[in-house]
Amino acid sequence: MAVLNEEQEMLRDMARDWATNESPVTEFRKVRASGEPHAYDKDAYATMAEMGWAGVIIPEDHGGSDFGFMSAGLVVEELGKTLTASPLAATTIAASAIVLGGSEEQKAKWLPRLASGETVATLAVDEGAHHDPSTIETSVSGGKLTGKKAFVHEAHGADLFVVAAKDGLYLVEKSDGVSLTTRKLTDQRSHADVSFDGAAADKLAGGGDSLLDDVLDRARVLTAAEMLGMAQQVFDTTLDYLKQRVQFNQVLATFQALQHRMADLFADLAQMRSAVEAGLQAVDGGFGVARAATIAKAEANRVMHKMANEGIQLHGGIGMTDEYDVGFYLKRARVLEASFGSSGYLKDRFAKLSSY
Repeated sequence: MAVLNEEQEMLRDMARDWATNESPVTEFRKVRASGEPHAYDKDAYATMAEMGWAGVIIPEDHGGSDFGFMSAGLVVEELGKTLTASPLAATTIAASAIVLGGSEEQKAKWLPRLASGETVATLAVDEGAHHDPSTIETSVSGGKLTGKKAFVHEAHGADLFVVAAKDGLYLVEKSDGVSLTTRKLTDQRSHADVSFDGAAADKLAGGGDSLLDDVLDRARVLTAAEMLGMAQQVFDTTLDYLKQRVQFNQVLATFQALQHRMADLFADLAQMRSAVEAGLQAVDGGFGVARAATIAKAEANRVMHKMANEGIQLHGGIGMTDEYDVGFYLKRARVLEASFGSSGYLKDRFAKLSSY
């Protein structure tokens, strides 16, 4: 496990207490039942912003705390444990794009609004069913952006889009020229195809040619952090169930075969944590980010997929009933596994990075 400083421990503990007491899975059920397109509790997100979580990676000069990605990952991990529906991760990823590539004017305009929770932002990159930033066709002419983005997270609640075009990243406000088509995915969160038809666009001119890759790597490690929290919760929930459930007049946890399966999952979880924390630390340290982020997301995909499947199977048929929470984690996991790179994509990327 990563060695945390006192501030990070306090931040993690605060996030854990709030998520456990104020945002358990029952709150996600309420959000789901509401049917609102933005699919999160706006009051809860305002509270997160008041606690400073929306500004963790934003410099102090622009209203943030500049605690870094490890700190942001700690918060997202705790929220992942309770499936808290919020645009925090999406906004943090978008904010990182502005921090890396924005002009002083762009930073002064947007970062304080993102840090305060006044503005919600998200990243819009992919244009097809699979993650592939090399096939972007969105273009900009005369300051107007035209194109279509698929499966954009938190699109309904977003006020600002960080959009990948052929020649870089652009800031596009939700206004004329921007339209959404809702996509209902299995996790019951906000996803949409977003069409841009001559929308006013402001280019992020800094950050160099690698800006998009740098932002995507940050998206990968933060997504992996959420999956780490989910995997930990599925493991803990499943272990508790095995200790309570009686079959053939014996507690399930006494069966050696099940003990072996849980031991394997425990080892996988430890390996996943190591990879995810290494990815977060690499972003903060600015060294070996591409490889570390690729490994973090690939390992998160592998372990979360296995953990979700085993959690369902070890619960038995009731695991997929709506009454039990464990099925929600599998559904969210399947969406996150495909986000910012499937396992196949990430393995291919790692091979290319290793050949340089």
